[in-house]
Amino acid sequence: MNPTKKVMKKVSQTIHEYKLCNKNEKVLLALSGGKDSSVMAYVLKKLGYNIEGIYINLYIGKYSEDCLKAVEDLCSMLKIKLHVYDLKKEVGTSMCYIRQSVQSKQKLSNCAICGVFKKWILNKKARELGAGKIATGHHRNDEIETFMLNILKGSPKLNQNFGLILKVKDKKFVPRIKPLFFISEDDIREMSKKLKLPVVYSVCPCRGESYRVEVKEFLKEFSDREKEKMMDNLIEISKKIKKEQGKVIYCEKCGEPSRGKLCKRCEMMNLVKDGQENDGSY
Repeated sequence: MNPTKKVMKKVSQTIHEYKLCNKNEKVLLALSGGKDSSVMAYVLKKLGYNIEGIYINLYIGKYSEDCLKAVEDLCSMLKIKLHVYDLKKEVGTSMCYIRQSVQSKQKLSNCAICGVFKKWILNKKARELGAGKIATGHHRNDEIETFMLNILKGSPKLNQNFGLILKVKDKKFVPRIKPLFFISEDDIREMSKKLKLPVVYSVCPCRGESYRVEVKEFLKEFSDREKEKMMDNLIEISKKIKKEQGKVIYCEKCGEPSRGKLCKRCEMMNLVKDGQENDGSY
């Protein structure tokens, strides 16, 4: 079976078996310009789902420019409505400046900081656009890597969010789904190239998680069949991890769902503003 038919069939089965979404609800696709979210968009469009895309322009130099162009071309080709969240217009600065300001006061990885902002933006915009679900392009390799990293770093409880769908019992939280959960990265790459999708294959220049890179290299030693067994085992293990949602309140500053008086995004923005007061820049 060619990669396109293989991926299409598996994603369709996954959506139906795990009831990820239905064709009557709007699904907002988190598009990055990379192969994963681009293949996800192609598959969901061809399967007839009601989808719209969103691209978050973080202003990471030429990389962001190239990714935006790829997303625009993809949405034009597939006739998908595209929304662009412009960080400079909305916040007044780039992710690079935000990252530097936060890291001058807290020891956090580049990806952790960026992830907080992207999740906040996706949830807020999905709600504003009336989307019932947010779909991300996380695939099988991503999920295995993250699960292993949490174990190796001594944070197994973080794996309570492992799975195809993340729900929080709160009216302001839009569930996030992973249609490519069981799809291998190799199949995604092969499919994107076979279809000649407009894709940026280079990685983000700010990616600094060397530990994840090491885990990624380690997993290359395993066969596709072995990775399938890993995923089956991780699903069973995750069922035994105590799910603790905790009390959801709303951030005093932005009104978005939070576990504390301020959400993580607003805590970081406070650090950015502190930095501006010190150096006069914005």
